[in-house]
Amino acid sequence: MTRPSARHVLPEFTERTASGPRTTDPYAKLLQERIVLLGTRLDDTSANDVIAQFIHLEHLAPERDISLYVNSPGGSFHAMSAIYDTLRHVACDVETVCLGRAEGTAALLLAAGTPGKRCVLPGARLVLRQPTPEPVEGAASDLAIRAEESVRVRARMEEILVRHTGRTPEEVRSDLERDTVLDARAAVDHGLADRVVPGRGGAQPAGAR
Repeated sequence: MTRPSARHVLPEFTERTASGPRTTDPYAKLLQERIVLLGTRLDDTSANDVIAQFIHLEHLAPERDISLYVNSPGGSFHAMSAIYDTLRHVACDVETVCLGRAEGTAALLLAAGTPGKRCVLPGARLVLRQPTPEPVEGAASDLAIRAEESVRVRARMEEILVRHTGRTPEEVRSDLERDTVLDARAAVDHGLADRVVPGRGGAQPAGAR
């Protein structure tokens, strides 16, 4: 698995086991607990990392939940779509938790978690935004193809948000016209999450203030 590049050396620790000492790292330990962390920009590499972990965990125990922790600025729609399809494909329920931020395409993954199991921490920041168009060069026919693809991607984003938030197509369209910045409570009100988790003591229901 490709490790995040925030550290030059990933911290390791040694555990005592029945077979002797074993050296591991935080990401391996999270995987043992069925926690998958999306902590980078969405691209093909991060998508493949998440997908591989999901498939592995489903194979180990298809009846047990997987937790997807999200702290991402968003990124590629196509990378998000690959994770989204996997999340919907696996037999496991998927709990989604936003800690830090979930912007753009990352917010869609948070919303796609199993209903009732989508959480945000109090300091979380979510941003709904339309996909960023890629620079286009080439013949007029190429420009037309790219334009059609941009329309398709936008329509797909709207479809996902309508499906998982309960908002109307008109409301979702308005949210994506410009950056819509949401704190934890507003994310629940928008249907992107089910509850705010204030701490280990429990979760704040969707209707609580």
